[in-house]
Amino acid sequence: MSTQGETSRKPPAQRVTVVKAKQSLGGRIAAIVSGSALRVFLVVIGLFWLVPTLGLMLGSLRTSADMSESGWWKVFSKPSQLTFENYSSLLKDETITDSILTSVSITVPATLLVVVIGSLAGYAFAWMEFPGRDWWFLGVVGLLVVPVQVALLPVAKLFGEIGIFESTTGVVLFHTAFGLPFAIFLLRNFFAEIPRELLEAARLDGAGELRLFLRVVMPLGAPAIASLGIFQFLWVWNDMLIALIFADAGSPPITVALQQQVRFFGDNVQILAPGAFISMVIPLAVFFAFQRQFVSGVMAGAVK
Repeated sequence: MSTQGETSRKPPAQRVTVVKAKQSLGGRIAAIVSGSALRVFLVVIGLFWLVPTLGLMLGSLRTSADMSESGWWKVFSKPSQLTFENYSSLLKDETITDSILTSVSITVPATLLVVVIGSLAGYAFAWMEFPGRDWWFLGVVGLLVVPVQVALLPVAKLFGEIGIFESTTGVVLFHTAFGLPFAIFLLRNFFAEIPRELLEAARLDGAGELRLFLRVVMPLGAPAIASLGIFQFLWVWNDMLIALIFADAGSPPITVALQQQVRFFGDNVQILAPGAFISMVIPLAVFFAFQRQFVSGVMAGAVK
C-alpha cells in the first residue's frame, strides 16, 4: 500500500518512468517490433500504390518498339532505352494538346465556382438567419443522394434547348451543379464550429457580413476549403461520363481523347503512354501541393 501511495504522489514524468521500468523486457521488445512492423507494412503498401505510376512513367519514356518487345522494368537493366521522343511526338499531336487545354478550361472554372458558391452558401446556412433556413439546408442534403445518371437525359434536353449542349460551358455547369450539395454540406458544418464569440467580436468592431466572411470565416475555413477544392478538382479532371456526353466532340477533354486513342493502341502507343502519364501526374501534383491543407481539413473537428 505504501509503495502504491508513493508512486501516485510522484510527478507524471516519474510515474511514466516507473511504469516503463516495471514493464518486462519481452513486452518492450514486442512493442518496438509491432511499431516497426506497422511502419514497414505502410511503406510496402505505399510502394505498391506507386508501382502503376512508376510503370506508366517509365513506359512513356520508351519507344513503341521497346514496349512491344519487353516490359517497362527492363529499363533498370537497359537505361539506354529511356528517351523523350514520345513527349516530343505528344507535343506535336494537336488532339492531345488541345484536350489538355480543354480539361484545364473545364476543371478550373468548375472548381472555383463550387468553392466560391459553396463557401458563401455554407456561411449563410451556418450564421445567417432567414426564413426556412433549416428546411432549405435539408433540401440541399437530400440532393446528395441524387445520382448523376438520373439527370443525364433531362439536363441534356435542357442544355439543347438553351444552346449549350456539347460545349465547355455545359460541362462546367453540370459539374458545378452536382458539386455544390456536397460543398455546401461540408463547409456549413465546418463554419458552424467557429466560436460565436469570435464573430460577435468582429461585428462589434463594425465588420459587416461580407467583411466578416472575407476576414474571419475564410481564413479559419482555409483547410476545409482546400480539401473541397482538391476533391472537386480530382472529380472533374478524372471524369469521363459527363465529358463524353456534354463536351464538344471536336474538342474533348483529356479523358475522352485518351479513350478515343485506345482504339488505335497498336499504332499510337508512343502518344498514348505519355498522354496518360500527364493526365495522371497533374492531379497528383495538385494533391501533393495542397497535402498539408487537405490533411488539416479532413482532420478538422475530429479532436475538440
